[in-house]
Amino acid sequence: MAIQSQNPATEEVIASFEEHTEAQINQILDRSVDAFKQWRNQPFAHRAQLMTQAAKQLRAGSERLATLMTLEMGKPIAQARAEVEKCAWCCDYFAENAESFLADIVKPSAATESYVAFDPLGAVLAIMPWNFPLWQVFRFAAPGLMAGNVGVLKHASNVPQCALAIEEVFTKAGFPRGAFQTVLVPGAKATALIDDPRIAAVTLTGSEEAGAMVAEAAGRALKPAVFELGGSDPYIVLEDADVEAAARVAIDARFQNVGQSCIAAKRFIVVDSVADEFQERFRNGIEELVVGDPMDASVKIGPLAKDDLVDTLEEQVKRSVAAGATVVTGGERLDRRGYYYAPTLIADVKPGMQVFSEETFGPAAALIRAADTGEAIALANDSRFGLGAALWTRDVDRGKRLAREIEAGAVFINGMVASDPRLPFGGVKRSGYGRELADFGIREFVNIKTVWIGPTQTPPPAASSE
Repeated sequence: MAIQSQNPATEEVIASFEEHTEAQINQILDRSVDAFKQWRNQPFAHRAQLMTQAAKQLRAGSERLATLMTLEMGKPIAQARAEVEKCAWCCDYFAENAESFLADIVKPSAATESYVAFDPLGAVLAIMPWNFPLWQVFRFAAPGLMAGNVGVLKHASNVPQCALAIEEVFTKAGFPRGAFQTVLVPGAKATALIDDPRIAAVTLTGSEEAGAMVAEAAGRALKPAVFELGGSDPYIVLEDADVEAAARVAIDARFQNVGQSCIAAKRFIVVDSVADEFQERFRNGIEELVVGDPMDASVKIGPLAKDDLVDTLEEQVKRSVAAGATVVTGGERLDRRGYYYAPTLIADVKPGMQVFSEETFGPAAALIRAADTGEAIALANDSRFGLGAALWTRDVDRGKRLAREIEAGAVFINGMVASDPRLPFGGVKRSGYGRELADFGIREFVNIKTVWIGPTQTPPPAASSE
């Protein structure tokens, strides 16, 4: 079966690859085992040296890598260039900090000495999506490799060139053969890899449906897993917010990457007293967005990555309008070559409508009015998702208190939700579990090992053999 790379701006097939055979997959997994035996014993200084080289490779190849992303999934080229740099930053960050994050922690006990050590697990299978073809991979790979693990990447089938380019980055940086490899197989074969004893753990970024299937497979195999799944992030604007700033930031919060982001703001929940002003400012900003060829640096809205995404978004908008929502601007597929949908704002949205209850993965924003702060928070939490949330208020202390009430893995006060290597990233509810990035993320795929050294110095509070 061929794995094809298709340009969503032109609908042309630009590359085709043969699916890896069972024999090739076995070779890849055998190499990962051999690489792990070597890599796990390398000192942090050596790992950091190679990870720094990976950052240099990314920066040196920035234009080629950015162009690959734009050609394969339609990301506007300026945003693609920024994504490459963010990956390089991530590599540098974990090169500098992994050793301190995984340093032994002394724990006083009845022993002469006791401490916690962090040991790598082995080969981590990464099942990754197409929307951030480099960033999603590097936010797993940089901490994972610095922890002493090795990586096996099963990337989305529509970005095979990006997948192979990432492997090349690590190879050119000097990582041992087998430390990071790409498997070219369709999504249907991904769960079979989890059962293989040569795979120690799995991480997935993708839809909640994919997460449920992979979680089931990981559960059967009793292997640790981290899931970053869908999101329908609320963007809450309270009556005391800086409405001009909130509406301006809302443009990037919703329409970055053509709206194809799990942590994009999707439900704009605005208190009645400022809703008219916010809607007008937001609409004006949306109508100024430049739609066109994603290779043009002035373009903010390129095509969606695949034709079926346009179909889904079109259906969500139509059904919501039929249920009483109002299209303020946009609301239609564009009559041009490629997978384009007009930047859209929908008002009068209520709970139960598709654009409220489902994840909208494209350039469409839903505006929901709330009577007061209490209703705004209740509407924000009225979702099966819980990835990120934004909250706008001039009273920062009030914002901190309300942040505790919002059911999300991250709350950004007076700003847009974004991932950052320095901060843990992940969600709750149907948005997944586990964390990536920062010190919390690097410890997801390690053996948190207690080391106890006798003889006993003092008796424990309650003797037990368990």
